[in-house]
Amino acid sequence: MFPTPHTSIKNMQKVLGWLLIGLLCPTTLGGCLSSSLVYANTAFQLGAERSELYLPLLANKRVGVIVNPTSVLNPGTRASQHLVDYLVAQGVDVQLVFAPEHGFRGDKGAGEVIADDIDPATQLPIVSLYGQTKRPTQQMLNAIDVLVFDIQDVGVRFYTYISTMHYAMEAAAQHGVEFIVLDRPNPNGQFVAGPVLEPAYRSFLGVHPIPIVHGLTVGELAHMIVGENWLETDKPLNLHVIPMRHYDKTMAYSLPIAPSPNLPTDQAIQWYASLCLFEPTHISVGRGTAYPFQLIGHPNLSFESMIRSAVTIETFTPVSMPSSAPHPKWQDTPIEVVRVAALKPQLSGFDVELLVKVFAAANQQGIELVTSSDFFDKLAGTSTLRLALLTGRSQQEIEAQWQDALRAYKTRRQPYLLYPLH
Repeated sequence: MFPTPHTSIKNMQKVLGWLLIGLLCPTTLGGCLSSSLVYANTAFQLGAERSELYLPLLANKRVGVIVNPTSVLNPGTRASQHLVDYLVAQGVDVQLVFAPEHGFRGDKGAGEVIADDIDPATQLPIVSLYGQTKRPTQQMLNAIDVLVFDIQDVGVRFYTYISTMHYAMEAAAQHGVEFIVLDRPNPNGQFVAGPVLEPAYRSFLGVHPIPIVHGLTVGELAHMIVGENWLETDKPLNLHVIPMRHYDKTMAYSLPIAPSPNLPTDQAIQWYASLCLFEPTHISVGRGTAYPFQLIGHPNLSFESMIRSAVTIETFTPVSMPSSAPHPKWQDTPIEVVRVAALKPQLSGFDVELLVKVFAAANQQGIELVTSSDFFDKLAGTSTLRLALLTGRSQQEIEAQWQDALRAYKTRRQPYLLYPLH
Protein backbone atom coordinates (compact mmCIF):
# COMPACT_ATOMS: atom_id res chain seq x y z
CA MET A 1 0.00 0.00 0.00
CA PHE A 2 2.97 2.34 0.46
CA PRO A 3 4.14 4.48 -2.50
CA THR A 4 7.73 4.26 -3.69
CA PRO A 5 9.87 6.55 -1.51
CA HIS A 6 11.72 9.40 -3.19
CA THR A 7 15.01 10.94 -2.22
CA SER A 8 13.71 14.28 -0.97
CA ILE A 9 13.64 14.90 2.77
CA LYS A 10 9.96 15.80 2.58
CA ASN A 11 9.01 12.46 1.07
CA MET A 12 11.31 10.53 3.39
CA GLN A 13 9.50 12.15 6.34
CA LYS A 14 6.19 11.10 4.83
CA VAL A 15 7.32 7.49 4.41
CA LEU A 16 8.64 7.36 7.97
CA GLY A 17 5.28 8.66 9.17
CA TRP A 18 3.48 5.88 7.29
CA LEU A 19 5.84 3.25 8.69
CA LEU A 20 5.19 4.51 12.21
CA ILE A 21 1.46 4.20 11.59
CA GLY A 22 1.89 0.64 10.37
CA LEU A 23 3.65 -0.25 13.61
CA LEU A 24 1.21 1.46 15.96
CA CYS A 25 -2.22 0.97 14.42
CA PRO A 26 -4.22 -2.24 14.87
CA THR A 27 -5.36 -3.61 11.53
CA THR A 28 -8.96 -3.96 10.44
CA LEU A 29 -8.75 -4.00 6.65
CA GLY A 30 -5.19 -5.14 6.24
CA GLY A 31 -3.47 -2.14 7.84
CA CYS A 32 -5.61 0.63 9.33
CA LEU A 33 -4.75 4.29 9.29
CA SER A 34 -6.08 6.01 12.38
CA SER A 35 -6.90 9.67 12.00
CA SER A 36 -5.49 10.37 15.47
CA LEU A 37 -1.95 9.40 14.46
CA VAL A 38 0.62 11.72 12.93
CA TYR A 39 1.92 11.98 9.34
CA ALA A 40 5.33 13.55 8.99
CA ASN A 41 4.93 15.71 12.09
CA THR A 42 1.50 17.03 11.03
CA ALA A 43 -1.78 15.89 12.56
CA PHE A 44 -4.13 14.42 9.96
CA GLN A 45 -7.81 15.03 10.63
CA LEU A 46 -10.98 13.87 8.93
CA GLY A 47 -13.57 16.50 8.13
CA ALA A 48 -15.78 15.05 10.88
CA GLU A 49 -12.99 15.64 13.41
CA ARG A 50 -12.77 19.36 12.65
CA SER A 51 -15.78 20.18 14.78
CA GLU A 52 -14.68 23.77 15.29
CA LEU A 53 -15.48 24.35 11.60
CA TYR A 54 -18.94 22.78 11.44
CA LEU A 55 -20.54 22.90 14.90
CA PRO A 56 -21.09 26.67 14.55
CA LEU A 57 -22.95 25.94 11.28
CA LEU A 58 -25.30 23.59 13.16
CA ALA A 59 -26.02 25.79 16.17
CA ASN A 60 -29.73 26.46 16.73
CA LYS A 61 -30.67 24.50 13.60
CA ARG A 62 -32.65 21.34 12.96
CA VAL A 63 -30.24 18.81 11.50
CA GLY A 64 -30.56 15.79 9.24
CA VAL A 65 -27.60 13.45 8.75
CA ILE A 66 -26.79 11.12 5.86
CA VAL A 67 -24.56 8.52 7.50
CA ASN A 68 -23.65 4.85 7.72
CA PRO A 69 -21.26 2.73 9.84
CA THR A 70 -18.21 4.55 8.39
CA SER A 71 -19.38 7.90 9.79
CA VAL A 72 -17.01 7.70 12.74
CA LEU A 73 -14.65 10.18 14.36
CA ASN A 74 -11.21 8.83 15.33
CA PRO A 75 -11.83 5.44 13.66
CA GLY A 76 -9.59 2.59 14.74
CA THR A 77 -8.85 4.15 18.13
CA ARG A 78 -10.31 3.92 21.63
CA ALA A 79 -11.76 7.40 21.09
CA SER A 80 -13.85 6.30 18.09
CA GLN A 81 -17.40 7.65 18.11
CA HIS A 82 -20.17 7.63 15.54
CA LEU A 83 -21.00 11.09 14.21
CA VAL A 84 -24.64 10.81 15.28
CA ASP A 85 -23.66 9.99 18.87
CA TYR A 86 -21.13 12.83 18.85
CA LEU A 87 -23.61 15.40 17.55
CA VAL A 88 -26.26 14.36 20.07
CA ALA A 89 -23.69 14.60 22.88
CA GLN A 90 -22.79 18.12 21.71
CA GLY A 91 -26.41 19.19 21.98
CA VAL A 92 -27.00 19.38 18.22
CA ASP A 93 -30.69 19.11 17.35
CA VAL A 94 -30.55 15.99 15.16
CA GLN A 95 -34.02 15.33 13.76
CA LEU A 96 -33.53 12.63 11.10
CA VAL A 97 -31.02 9.98 10.10
CA PHE A 98 -31.02 9.20 6.37
CA ALA A 99 -29.79 5.71 5.40
CA PRO A 100 -28.19 4.97 1.98
CA GLU A 101 -27.60 1.60 0.28
CA HIS A 102 -26.57 -1.10 2.83
CA GLY A 103 -28.41 0.76 5.59
CA PHE A 104 -27.50 2.91 8.59
CA ARG A 105 -25.81 -0.02 10.32
CA GLY A 106 -24.39 -1.48 7.08
CA ASP A 107 -26.09 -4.86 7.43
CA LYS A 108 -27.91 -4.97 4.08
CA GLY A 109 -26.68 -6.63 0.90
CA ALA A 110 -25.99 -4.83 -2.39
CA GLY A 111 -29.23 -3.69 -4.01
CA GLU A 112 -31.34 -4.77 -1.01
CA VAL A 113 -34.21 -2.38 -0.25
CA ILE A 114 -33.70 -0.35 2.92
CA ALA A 115 -36.76 0.24 5.12
CA ASP A 116 -37.52 3.16 7.44
CA ASP A 117 -36.73 2.36 11.07
CA ILE A 118 -35.86 3.72 14.52
CA ASP A 119 -32.26 3.79 15.74
CA PRO A 120 -32.28 1.81 19.02
CA ALA A 121 -29.29 3.73 20.43
CA THR A 122 -30.68 7.25 20.02
CA GLN A 123 -34.37 6.64 19.24
CA LEU A 124 -33.95 8.87 16.20
CA PRO A 125 -36.07 8.08 13.14
CA ILE A 126 -34.17 6.48 10.25
CA VAL A 127 -35.40 7.42 6.77
CA SER A 128 -34.40 5.24 3.83
CA LEU A 129 -32.76 6.74 0.74
CA TYR A 130 -32.52 3.31 -0.87
CA GLY A 131 -36.11 2.13 -1.08
CA GLN A 132 -39.18 3.72 -2.59
CA THR A 133 -37.36 7.05 -2.75
CA LYS A 134 -33.69 7.79 -3.35
CA ARG A 135 -33.83 11.45 -2.39
CA PRO A 136 -35.22 13.38 0.59
CA THR A 137 -38.78 14.57 -0.06
CA GLN A 138 -40.17 17.99 0.74
CA GLN A 139 -42.06 16.51 3.70
CA MET A 140 -38.79 15.13 5.12
CA LEU A 141 -36.92 18.38 4.57
CA ASN A 142 -39.65 20.47 6.18
CA ALA A 143 -38.35 19.13 9.49
CA ILE A 144 -34.73 20.23 9.02
CA ASP A 145 -32.64 23.31 8.23
CA VAL A 146 -29.36 21.64 7.28
CA LEU A 147 -28.26 18.26 5.88
CA VAL A 148 -24.89 16.77 6.85
CA PHE A 149 -23.28 14.13 4.60
CA ASP A 150 -20.52 12.02 6.17
CA ILE A 151 -19.92 8.69 4.41
CA GLN A 152 -16.70 6.95 3.39
CA ASP A 153 -16.49 6.58 -0.40
CA VAL A 154 -14.07 4.44 -2.45
CA GLY A 155 -13.64 6.71 -5.48
CA VAL A 156 -15.60 4.65 -8.01
CA ARG A 157 -18.41 6.20 -10.08
CA PHE A 158 -20.91 3.35 -9.61
CA TYR A 159 -20.40 3.13 -5.84
CA THR A 160 -23.82 4.57 -5.08
CA TYR A 161 -23.07 6.71 -2.03
CA ILE A 162 -22.11 9.58 -4.35
CA SER A 163 -25.40 9.19 -6.22
CA THR A 164 -27.20 9.49 -2.88
CA MET A 165 -25.17 12.62 -2.14
CA HIS A 166 -26.10 14.11 -5.52
CA TYR A 167 -29.83 13.53 -5.07
CA ALA A 168 -29.71 14.88 -1.53
CA MET A 169 -27.86 18.00 -2.71
CA GLU A 170 -30.49 18.51 -5.40
CA ALA A 171 -33.34 18.17 -2.91
CA ALA A 172 -31.60 20.50 -0.46
CA ALA A 173 -31.21 23.17 -3.14
CA GLN A 174 -34.83 22.86 -4.23
CA HIS A 175 -36.13 23.30 -0.68
CA GLY A 176 -33.66 25.87 0.66
CA VAL A 177 -31.81 23.51 3.03
CA GLU A 178 -28.09 23.99 3.70
CA PHE A 179 -25.77 21.11 2.81
CA ILE A 180 -22.55 20.22 4.64
CA VAL A 181 -20.06 17.59 3.47
CA LEU A 182 -17.58 16.25 6.04
CA ASP A 183 -14.77 15.09 3.80
CA ARG A 184 -12.95 11.75 3.97
CA PRO A 185 -10.02 10.22 2.02
CA ASN A 186 -10.45 8.51 -1.32
CA PRO A 187 -8.51 5.22 -1.05
CA ASN A 188 -8.20 5.24 -4.86
CA GLY A 189 -7.57 8.98 -5.01
CA GLN A 190 -4.30 8.73 -6.94
CA PHE A 191 -6.04 7.13 -9.93
CA VAL A 192 -8.12 8.56 -12.77
CA ALA A 193 -9.10 5.83 -15.21
CA GLY A 194 -11.79 4.23 -17.31
CA PRO A 195 -14.47 5.55 -19.65
CA VAL A 196 -16.26 8.80 -18.84
CA LEU A 197 -20.02 8.38 -18.42
CA GLU A 198 -21.99 9.16 -21.58
CA PRO A 199 -25.35 10.94 -21.06
CA ALA A 200 -27.38 8.04 -22.52
CA TYR A 201 -26.19 5.73 -19.72
CA ARG A 202 -26.95 8.01 -16.77
CA SER A 203 -28.62 6.15 -13.89
CA PHE A 204 -28.33 5.71 -10.13
CA LEU A 205 -25.19 3.69 -10.97
CA GLY A 206 -23.68 6.75 -12.59
CA VAL A 207 -25.07 10.26 -12.26
CA HIS A 208 -22.07 12.36 -13.28
CA PRO A 209 -19.98 12.61 -16.49
CA ILE A 210 -16.86 11.38 -14.71
CA PRO A 211 -14.60 8.33 -15.25
CA ILE A 212 -15.16 5.01 -13.50
CA VAL A 213 -12.26 5.92 -11.19
CA HIS A 214 -12.56 9.66 -10.73
CA GLY A 215 -9.81 10.66 -8.28
CA LEU A 216 -12.04 12.95 -6.19
CA THR A 217 -13.01 12.99 -2.54
CA VAL A 218 -16.72 13.43 -1.83
CA GLY A 219 -16.01 17.04 -0.88
CA GLU A 220 -14.24 17.76 -4.15
CA LEU A 221 -17.03 16.05 -6.08
CA ALA A 222 -19.65 18.13 -4.25
CA HIS A 223 -17.84 21.30 -5.33
CA MET A 224 -17.66 19.99 -8.91
CA ILE A 225 -21.37 19.10 -8.94
CA VAL A 226 -22.24 22.68 -7.99
CA GLY A 227 -19.56 24.34 -10.12
CA GLU A 228 -20.48 22.40 -13.26
CA ASN A 229 -24.23 22.98 -12.75
CA TRP A 230 -25.01 19.26 -12.60
CA LEU A 231 -27.89 19.73 -10.17
CA GLU A 232 -31.20 19.69 -12.01
CA THR A 233 -32.61 22.77 -10.31
CA ASP A 234 -32.38 26.48 -10.94
CA LYS A 235 -32.14 27.18 -7.22
CA PRO A 236 -28.70 27.70 -5.62
CA LEU A 237 -27.30 25.29 -3.04
CA ASN A 238 -25.78 26.65 0.15
CA LEU A 239 -22.86 24.19 0.24
CA HIS A 240 -20.16 23.89 2.89
CA VAL A 241 -17.33 21.36 2.55
CA ILE A 242 -15.32 20.71 5.70
CA PRO A 243 -11.94 19.62 4.32
CA MET A 244 -9.53 17.19 5.88
CA ARG A 245 -6.39 18.52 7.48
CA HIS A 246 -2.98 17.51 6.14
CA TYR A 247 -4.14 15.12 3.42
CA ASP A 248 -2.91 14.51 -0.11
CA LYS A 249 -4.03 12.06 -2.75
CA THR A 250 -0.95 9.83 -2.60
CA MET A 251 -1.33 9.24 1.12
CA ALA A 252 -1.71 5.56 1.98
CA TYR A 253 -5.08 5.19 3.68
CA SER A 254 -6.30 1.80 4.81
CA LEU A 255 -9.97 2.10 5.71
CA PRO A 256 -10.47 1.23 9.40
CA ILE A 257 -14.15 0.38 8.79
CA ALA A 258 -15.38 -1.59 5.79
CA PRO A 259 -17.32 0.84 3.56
CA SER A 260 -19.85 -1.89 2.64
CA PRO A 261 -20.28 -5.60 3.39
CA ASN A 262 -18.57 -6.87 0.22
CA LEU A 263 -15.52 -4.60 0.46
CA PRO A 264 -13.88 -6.02 3.60
CA THR A 265 -10.21 -5.56 2.67
CA ASP A 266 -7.84 -3.07 1.08
CA GLN A 267 -7.45 -5.40 -1.92
CA ALA A 268 -11.21 -5.61 -2.47
CA ILE A 269 -11.44 -1.81 -2.34
CA GLN A 270 -8.53 -1.45 -4.75
CA TRP A 271 -9.92 -4.04 -7.20
CA TYR A 272 -13.60 -3.16 -6.94
CA ALA A 273 -13.67 -0.85 -9.96
CA SER A 274 -12.19 -3.48 -12.25
CA LEU A 275 -13.99 -6.55 -10.93
CA CYS A 276 -17.43 -4.94 -10.69
CA LEU A 277 -17.71 -5.13 -14.50
CA PHE A 278 -17.99 -8.92 -14.05
CA GLU A 279 -21.20 -8.47 -12.05
CA PRO A 280 -23.47 -8.45 -15.17
CA THR A 281 -21.79 -11.66 -16.37
CA HIS A 282 -21.73 -15.32 -15.33
CA ILE A 283 -18.35 -14.74 -13.63
CA SER A 284 -18.41 -14.81 -9.83
CA VAL A 285 -16.28 -12.20 -8.06
CA GLY A 286 -16.50 -13.99 -4.73
CA ARG A 287 -19.84 -12.85 -3.34
CA GLY A 288 -21.07 -15.55 -0.98
CA THR A 289 -17.51 -16.51 -0.04
CA ALA A 290 -14.98 -15.13 2.43
CA TYR A 291 -13.22 -13.31 -0.44
CA PRO A 292 -15.63 -10.91 -2.17
CA PHE A 293 -13.99 -8.89 -4.95
CA GLN A 294 -10.79 -10.86 -4.50
CA LEU A 295 -11.31 -13.80 -6.86
CA ILE A 296 -13.02 -14.77 -10.11
CA GLY A 297 -14.80 -18.05 -10.72
CA HIS A 298 -17.07 -20.02 -13.05
CA PRO A 299 -18.20 -23.67 -12.99
CA ASN A 300 -17.35 -24.32 -16.66
CA LEU A 301 -14.87 -21.69 -17.82
CA SER A 302 -11.23 -22.82 -17.76
CA PHE A 303 -8.73 -20.22 -16.64
CA GLU A 304 -5.73 -22.30 -17.76
CA SER A 305 -4.88 -20.04 -20.71
CA MET A 306 -4.71 -16.99 -18.43
CA ILE A 307 -2.47 -18.15 -15.61
CA ARG A 308 1.07 -19.17 -14.87
CA SER A 309 1.78 -22.78 -13.96
CA ALA A 310 2.47 -21.82 -10.35
CA VAL A 311 -1.03 -20.38 -9.85
CA THR A 312 -3.45 -22.65 -8.02
CA ILE A 313 -6.99 -23.17 -9.23
CA GLU A 314 -9.27 -23.69 -6.24
CA THR A 315 -12.88 -24.76 -5.76
CA PHE A 316 -15.34 -22.62 -3.81
CA THR A 317 -19.07 -22.97 -3.21
CA PRO A 318 -20.84 -19.60 -2.83
CA VAL A 319 -23.49 -19.66 -0.10
CA SER A 320 -26.17 -17.23 1.00
CA MET A 321 -24.86 -14.64 3.46
CA PRO A 322 -27.80 -12.50 4.62
CA SER A 323 -25.79 -9.39 5.52
CA SER A 324 -23.58 -9.33 2.43
CA ALA A 325 -24.76 -11.73 -0.29
CA PRO A 326 -28.33 -12.98 0.22
CA HIS A 327 -28.46 -14.53 -3.27
CA PRO A 328 -24.92 -14.88 -4.62
CA LYS A 329 -24.16 -15.96 -8.15
CA TRP A 330 -23.75 -19.77 -8.45
CA GLN A 331 -25.20 -20.23 -4.97
CA ASP A 332 -24.57 -23.74 -3.56
CA THR A 333 -22.69 -24.69 -6.76
CA PRO A 334 -19.00 -25.68 -6.64
CA ILE A 335 -17.04 -23.41 -9.01
CA GLU A 336 -13.40 -23.19 -10.02
CA VAL A 337 -11.86 -19.92 -8.85
CA VAL A 338 -8.57 -18.09 -9.16
CA ARG A 339 -7.35 -15.47 -6.72
CA VAL A 340 -6.97 -12.13 -8.47
CA ALA A 341 -3.72 -11.48 -6.61
CA ALA A 342 -2.23 -14.53 -8.33
CA LEU A 343 -3.38 -13.37 -11.76
CA LYS A 344 -2.34 -9.75 -11.45
CA PRO A 345 -0.81 -8.58 -8.17
CA GLN A 346 -0.61 -4.94 -9.30
CA LEU A 347 -4.25 -4.54 -10.32
CA SER A 348 -5.22 -0.94 -9.51
CA GLY A 349 -7.39 1.91 -10.63
CA PHE A 350 -9.50 0.58 -13.49
CA ASP A 351 -7.63 -2.26 -15.18
CA VAL A 352 -8.97 -3.60 -18.48
CA GLU A 353 -6.44 -6.41 -18.93
CA LEU A 354 -8.26 -8.92 -16.70
CA LEU A 355 -11.55 -8.23 -18.48
CA VAL A 356 -9.86 -8.71 -21.86
CA LYS A 357 -8.31 -12.03 -20.83
CA VAL A 358 -11.49 -13.47 -19.31
CA PHE A 359 -13.64 -12.47 -22.28
CA ALA A 360 -11.03 -13.89 -24.66
CA ALA A 361 -11.00 -17.20 -22.77
CA ALA A 362 -14.81 -17.33 -22.82
CA ASN A 363 -14.90 -16.57 -26.56
CA GLN A 364 -12.40 -19.36 -27.23
CA GLN A 365 -14.42 -21.83 -25.16
CA GLY A 366 -17.77 -20.83 -26.62
CA ILE A 367 -19.15 -19.53 -23.31
CA GLU A 368 -21.45 -16.50 -23.33
CA LEU A 369 -20.59 -14.30 -20.38
CA VAL A 370 -22.82 -11.21 -20.37
CA THR A 371 -26.12 -11.66 -18.53
CA SER A 372 -27.38 -8.06 -18.84
CA SER A 373 -26.09 -5.73 -21.54
CA ASP A 374 -28.04 -2.85 -20.01
CA PHE A 375 -26.51 -3.36 -16.55
CA PHE A 376 -23.02 -3.73 -18.02
CA ASP A 377 -23.33 -0.54 -20.07
CA LYS A 378 -24.65 1.45 -17.11
CA LEU A 379 -21.66 0.35 -15.02
CA ALA A 380 -19.23 1.14 -17.83
CA GLY A 381 -21.04 4.36 -18.73
CA THR A 382 -20.89 3.38 -22.39
CA SER A 383 -21.65 0.47 -24.72
CA THR A 384 -18.26 0.65 -26.44
CA LEU A 385 -16.44 -1.31 -23.72
CA ARG A 386 -18.82 -4.28 -23.85
CA LEU A 387 -18.78 -4.38 -27.66
CA ALA A 388 -14.99 -4.16 -27.74
CA LEU A 389 -14.66 -7.08 -25.30
CA LEU A 390 -17.12 -9.21 -27.26
CA THR A 391 -15.28 -8.56 -30.54
CA GLY A 392 -11.84 -9.36 -29.11
CA ARG A 393 -10.30 -5.90 -29.17
CA SER A 394 -6.94 -5.57 -27.39
CA GLN A 395 -6.36 -3.75 -24.11
CA GLN A 396 -4.49 -0.98 -25.93
CA GLU A 397 -7.28 -0.49 -28.46
CA ILE A 398 -9.92 -0.38 -25.74
CA GLU A 399 -8.09 2.09 -23.51
CA ALA A 400 -7.40 4.38 -26.46
CA GLN A 401 -11.15 4.90 -26.85
CA TRP A 402 -11.46 7.04 -23.73
CA GLN A 403 -8.12 8.87 -23.49
CA ASP A 404 -9.36 12.14 -25.04
CA ALA A 405 -12.33 12.21 -22.65
CA LEU A 406 -10.03 11.48 -19.69
CA ARG A 407 -7.73 14.37 -20.58
CA ALA A 408 -10.71 16.71 -20.86
CA TYR A 409 -12.05 15.48 -17.51
CA LYS A 410 -8.73 16.08 -15.73
CA THR A 411 -8.74 19.66 -16.98
CA ARG A 412 -12.37 20.11 -16.00
CA ARG A 413 -11.89 18.85 -12.44
CA GLN A 414 -8.77 20.95 -11.73
CA PRO A 415 -10.56 23.98 -10.19
CA TYR A 416 -12.32 21.75 -7.67
CA LEU A 417 -9.32 19.94 -6.21
CA LEU A 418 -8.83 20.61 -2.50
CA TYR A 419 -5.76 18.45 -1.91
CA PRO A 420 -2.30 18.11 -3.52
CA LEU A 421 -1.69 15.44 -6.13
CA HIS A 422 1.98 14.86 -5.18
